[in-house]
Formats: sequence, structure tokens, C-alpha cells
Amino acid sequence: MSDPRLAVDFCGMKFQTPLVLLSGCVGFGEEYTRIEGFSNRDAGAICLKGTTGSARPGNMPHRVYETPGGMLNAIGLQNPGVDKVVSDILPGLDFEETRFIANVSGSTLEEYEEVTRKFDDSPIDAIEINISCPNVKEGGVAFGNDPDMSARVVETCRRVTDKPLITKLSPNQTDIAYNAKRCIEAGTDALAVINTLMGMAIDIESRSPVIGNNQGGLSGPAIKPVALLKVHQVYQVAREHGIPIIGQGGVSSPEDAIEFLIAGASAVGVGTALFYDPLICNRINEGILGYLDRHDLANVAQITGSLQLNTPTPSRCGC
Repeated sequence: MSDPRLAVDFCGMKFQTPLVLLSGCVGFGEEYTRIEGFSNRDAGAICLKGTTGSARPGNMPHRVYETPGGMLNAIGLQNPGVDKVVSDILPGLDFEETRFIANVSGSTLEEYEEVTRKFDDSPIDAIEINISCPNVKEGGVAFGNDPDMSARVVETCRRVTDKPLITKLSPNQTDIAYNAKRCIEAGTDALAVINTLMGMAIDIESRSPVIGNNQGGLSGPAIKPVALLKVHQVYQVAREHGIPIIGQGGVSSPEDAIEFLIAGASAVGVGTALFYDPLICNRINEGILGYLDRHDLANVAQITGSLQLNTPTPSRCGC
């Protein structure tokens, strides 16, 4: 898509469309290029697979399970390690096609620092921090579920890179807006909202979880209402600081993407939908252009944050 109305300025980077292909859904940026009709140019940016300091084999199977309106996954961050990604994978990517964003994961602050530093010394355009990883030094509590730990991860990564930092926020916490505030104060340049919700599926014959890891991250249309609310909540904090948001969670149509933009996102992540419709990006881009035409808008930025809240009747329950 070359229509300039779709272009988005995101942390000083020009995205040719507002769509971002999400980490874990497109491998290391080359998987979908094998499909006829697919083009990386239909996305403003591509988030590479989660990368750790050393190679990881991932979790035992089953790793993926389809659910009503969504998908559970517990891949376990299978990846070849940051050195291999930087030396062998990044040189094969076409940085003229789109922007490429590294996804940094770790079990300790030291690992986050190591991986971020190595990506800083690479051609990658930006770095996304996956703070939903368990902190092995704190009993396995996810970094992203504690505002203090979230801020420490951002501070650690911020010290070793000048590239744009995007912090992916977990919905599995009490107050996502407060966590966003702490991450902004710690130095993040942008936020990705949201990561997957935790869920489980059970095989009733064996009476055991279907997922080998017992639980996994739920994605797909089932989580979209939650994701929209979280984007709206985070936007109230982020807009005060000029921090852009990648809104994500269940996007499978142009209307879905437009909802996230209205709620406060500057860009929109597409993930699970790619598994059953690899060419969906072009359809979403066309739908956004149609919306701009119908509402006489000049560009995507004019949609962002345009939500007009209803005024609830005082007697109504707020839940």
C-alpha cells in the first residue's frame, strides 16, 4: 500500500501503513513472504519472534489449541538466541520493504540488558520489550504484572540503547494504566497494548490440560473487548506524554482496526488472524481508506483518540 493517507509517524519512524505484524505470528519476518500475494509492504512494521540471550527449545507439546473465538498458545519462546538472530537472520531481511522491530525477552534483568545491547548494535529499527516473562529471581512472578519490576526492565533496556523502545503491556494485572505510567517514567518511547490473556483448555477424557505447559496465552477475537478497554485506559495516560500505542488483540477486520484507532492507538497489531487469512492486511488497509473517504478525513492520525464517551445515567450500575 503506497497511499500516503495510511502513513503513520511512530516514534520518529515512518510506517507506510498503521498495521504492525505481531511477534510470534510471522517468525523472523520471512515466513509469510512464501505465500503468493503477501507483501511485507502492506505492514508498517513487523515484530520479530521473541528473542532471548541463549537459544531456547520451547515448551513441550501441545503448544497451540484453537478455542471458540480465539487460540491458546504456549510456545515457550523457542528461538535460536540473539547472536544467531543478529548474525544470520537480520542480514537476510529487506529493510527497504518495511520496518523491523526486535522483540526482547528474558528471565532476568541481566538477560534483558544483554539482548537489548546486542540489538542496539544491529540494523533493527526499534526494540519491543516483552515484560510478560517470568522473573526467575522473584519466584517466577511475571515482570509485567508488577509496576516496579516493569519499570526496572524498561530502565535497564533504556540504559543500553538509543533505539525506540516499545513496552508490551500485560492485561494480567490490576491497573494497566498505572503500569503504563511507570514504564513511561522509566523511559519507554511507546506502548503495545495488550499481550495475551492467560487461559486454559481441558481434555475431558484424560482430565488434563490440552496445552503441555498447562496454561497459555489467549489471543484472537475473544479478547478484543478487553483489549479495546485497556487501550482506552492506557491512552488516558499516554497522550499526556505524547507516547504512541500499538493497539492489539483480536483484530480480524478493517472495523476492528478502526475501533482500536478510535480508542487511542496510533498503530494496530495483527496477529492471530494471519493464521487463517494471510492476506488480511491488504483488506484492512483498503477498509481504513474507505473509512477515511466516508468521513472526509485526511489521514489515519485524525482517527486516533477520537472516541466520544457516553454520559452514563447516574442510577445505572457501572459494572
